[in-house]
This record gives sequence, structure tokens and C-alpha cells, in this order.
Amino acid sequence: MSFGRVLGILAGLLGAGTAGAGSWPAMNMPVGVTVLSHSIYDLHMEVLWVCVAIAAIVFGVMIVAMIRFRHSKGAVPDINMTHSTKAEIIWTVIPVLILIAIAIPAAKGILQIEDMRGAGLTIRVTGYQWKWQYTYLGKASGISFFSTLSQSSNFASQLHSGIDPRTVPHYLLSVDHPLVIPSGVKVRLLLTSADVIHAWWVPDFGAKRSAIPGFINELWIKVLPGKEGVYRGQCAALCGRGHAFMPIVVDVKTPADFDKWVAQQKAALKQAAAASAAAAAPNNAPVAKAGAAGRAIEATVHRATRPLMARVLD
Repeated sequence: MSFGRVLGILAGLLGAGTAGAGSWPAMNMPVGVTVLSHSIYDLHMEVLWVCVAIAAIVFGVMIVAMIRFRHSKGAVPDINMTHSTKAEIIWTVIPVLILIAIAIPAAKGILQIEDMRGAGLTIRVTGYQWKWQYTYLGKASGISFFSTLSQSSNFASQLHSGIDPRTVPHYLLSVDHPLVIPSGVKVRLLLTSADVIHAWWVPDFGAKRSAIPGFINELWIKVLPGKEGVYRGQCAALCGRGHAFMPIVVDVKTPADFDKWVAQQKAALKQAAAASAAAAAPNNAPVAKAGAAGRAIEATVHRATRPLMARVLD
């Protein structure tokens, strides 16, 4: 291969890289909106640049050797050289140092992922075929609901429905009741399953954890302030026929809006309980009256059957 051809190939690769620079965010790992996703992204970029530096050095030395010591220039191999202890030590020590430099932040990241302390909100997440149940604990206790595929996506997924799925907003990624959490607060999720193995996964959170029957797996997320919005994910474990119809939607609100939402949910629960009690009250009244009448009859019968002396004394 001529030197000019090598330069042409390198120029072509450089041009292709420059042309694709505008789509770099789409090709690269997403940054996400949580503390963990940013930490993972930073570690990813550190390792990526280390790999780029290693590749540049290795391929640079290789290309220089190919050009300077090519056969057309009369290069002759040195048949007397066997090995170099110094070189062997260098190319052994350098990779070890690189691995240590990568392992330290990676270990810190793993410890950060598993640190569940300081959670301001705890939610139990239970996977079912094919829906999720969210049960709030602590200050939001009492709030519990199922989150299932939205009717619009469900109807469009039916055979011969006549609905083009491309016309349905967020097809197979929308639900009837999204999970609601506050931003800037560490939210601890307790994941389990009522039937088979599921996996709770929201890409923008940089978080995925399996929900296993009979086990509790923990996961925490903390959405950065200013990143409020709706984020979507899916079950990431093949869990049966309806696996593709088990989306995850999380509505991230400001702490103030989240407190309002909690108050609204608790007020709705109280209203539902009061309505249920009121609906049951008219049915209980005749029972109470019948009970009082029955006790009066029982007392009269009991009095009539008492011995004569006792009745005289009465």
C-alpha cells in the first residue's frame, strides 16, 4: 500500500468523523437527568477518553512503523534482537496503572449506586403480568395504585383495530396512572414481583433493577432540580405474552407541586371513604332497629318465663 493511499484513507476517516460530529449526542451515551446518571456518564467519558488515548498511541506507533520501515524503503528486520526487559516492564506497568485509574472511580460509583441512606421518599414497586403497582410509604402512605397501558395504545395494538399506531402519541409508552415523584429528593424504590421476574427501567434515570418474586431489590433515584417532566421506560425482562405492553411513566414534579399532589390524593381517599360509609349507613339503620326490637322481645320473653316469686319481687 502506497503512502498516498494511506493518507487518503486517514483523510476519509477524518472527514466521516467530522460529518458525524453534529449527531454525537445521539451516538453517545445519554447524560440523563439524575445524580446517578450524571455520575455514570462522567465515568463513561473518562474511560472513553482513556481508550481514545490508548488507540491514538497504538495506532500512531503502528502507522509510523509501517511508513518508515516499509519494504519499498529497503528496511531490513533485525534478526539479532530477542527481547527487551525494559520494554516489557513498561508495557506491563502502564496497563496496570490504567486499570487502577479506572477501577477507583468505578468502585466509588458502585458504592454510590448501593447507598440507600438519606432517602426522603420510599415507594414499593410491585410487578405484575403486565402492570405495575406503586405503594407510597412514609409521609405519603395510603396512596397506592396500579399503572397499566393506556387505552389508546391498548386499542391500537388490537388486531384489525383500524388504528394506525403511528398516530397514537407515545404508542406503548403511555399509562393511565404514572408514578409521581419530586425533583431534588432522593427517592428509594423497593422492587418485587407478584408472579415472574420483571425489570424496572427508565433510561433517562440511568436506573434499571430486577423485580423478583419473593425478594426485595432496592434502587434510588434523585432527579436534578430543573429537570421536571415526564420520563418513560419499559419492563426490561422478558415476562410473558404482554411484556411489550408494560411501560413505565414517571411524572417528576417540583417538591411544592408534589406536596399538592399528595394532599389531593389523600383528600380523594378521604372522600371515597366518607362516600363508602355514607352509602353503607342507610342499610345499617334497619338492622340497628331490628336489633333493638329483638332485644326488647327477648327481655319480655325472659321476664315472662321467670319464676312467680321473682316477678312479684320485680
